Amino acid sequence: MTTVAKAGGAAEPTPPADRRKSVTGTRKTVAVAFLLPALVLLGALVVYPIGYSLYRSFFDQAGTGFAGLDNYQEIFTDDTILTAVKNNAIWVVVAPTVSTVLGLIFAVLTERVRWGTAFKLIVFMPMAISMLAAGIIFRLVYEQDPDRGVANAVWVGVHDTFAESAGYPNARPLPVHPLKPGGGGSFVTKAPVTAGQPALLPLVGVAPANMPDGAKPAKAAEPEDGKITGTAWLDFPRGGGGKPNVVDAKELGLDGLTVEAVKGGKVVASTRAGPDGTFSLPESAAGAELRLPASNFAGQYNGVNWLGPTLVTPAIIGSYVWMWAGFAMVLIAAGLASVPRELLEAARVDGATEWQVFRRVTVPLLAPVLAVVLVTLMINVLKIFDLVFIIAPGSAQDDANVLALQLYRSSFGTDSHLGLGSAIAVLLLLLVIPVMLFNIRRMRRESRR
Repeated sequence: MTTVAKAGGAAEPTPPADRRKSVTGTRKTVAVAFLLPALVLLGALVVYPIGYSLYRSFFDQAGTGFAGLDNYQEIFTDDTILTAVKNNAIWVVVAPTVSTVLGLIFAVLTERVRWGTAFKLIVFMPMAISMLAAGIIFRLVYEQDPDRGVANAVWVGVHDTFAESAGYPNARPLPVHPLKPGGGGSFVTKAPVTAGQPALLPLVGVAPANMPDGAKPAKAAEPEDGKITGTAWLDFPRGGGGKPNVVDAKELGLDGLTVEAVKGGKVVASTRAGPDGTFSLPESAAGAELRLPASNFAGQYNGVNWLGPTLVTPAIIGSYVWMWAGFAMVLIAAGLASVPRELLEAARVDGATEWQVFRRVTVPLLAPVLAVVLVTLMINVLKIFDLVFIIAPGSAQDDANVLALQLYRSSFGTDSHLGLGSAIAVLLLLLVIPVMLFNIRRMRRESRR
């Protein structure tokens, strides 16, 4: 123990070194006692897994033989893993950027409207849903069947508004009908047509309940001078009965059916059947064969294959943006609330347009907040797993593959390879570190201001 001289000659003993307090006023032993559990958990849950993954990545599939850099080499030579690397790059570039831009737009546009808070609440609500639940929701949204998938229901509705759908995918003639196969899915009349003699184009294979809403009871065409007339109808009445090649009262016309007159392999005239199935062609069609082109019998438009090999990754990114655009909007709106209004008003007084104020004043002032949002989302998408695993069907999972999913498949799949899985985990760590370092440097730079 040492003594410290005080004014007046008195001395006061100083406490031993182990009993001194830290700058925060806490004894070091107490501080260590409180920090020790956290350090133990940090070592057990973070440091040890990282170290063991790095160690295991240098061994073979069995874990008994040293493989060197073979596992890392396989990452950049295996086509499936290369697809995962490519998709991860797409995710890192597209998903954070789109989410941040949408968040910025929502935050700025809702700042001046009275119902802006309600809108922000609605946009932020998907954040309360887990990735698992969001994946199940969007798996249903992207269903191919328009009767089940919302995306295709909307898409088909828009398509059918501007383009007619094929109405009779299973229609066909019977052997007793005056039609025969014409090649390529079309049907032609067995004999050329003549003016003044109505042509009969009966078909079967369509349930009366599935006929278009505009179809009316079929009507026998009246002969017209100098024209080719006829009737195209469903030669099967509801409830059965009727006679073949005869237009019965209960049978429906094939509304919208395309009829072509063909001479020498060339189409000389074309028309469509009316709601009652009747049609008319000019005199030039006399002596021609009537053809029902294959377009009449193509399958109905069922929308886009959202979860096919081509669109599966953009579709999953869309579900991610749906969830995280609200997160970006809330953070950006908080930053926008701290922007000095005097600067915005000064810019407007100087004659700047709203777009110029937004681009030259608002966005530069929000740059720190935008950087936080962008970096946070980049780190988040590097670990994306749940949405891809749930939304992508088995047939397209290789096309939607990402590193986190490949790590799971390599480590716990049917042919598990823990060495390769550990190498992918190390690669993911190396990809995250630069983003984290950038974030730390930015935070330090902000704290010095």
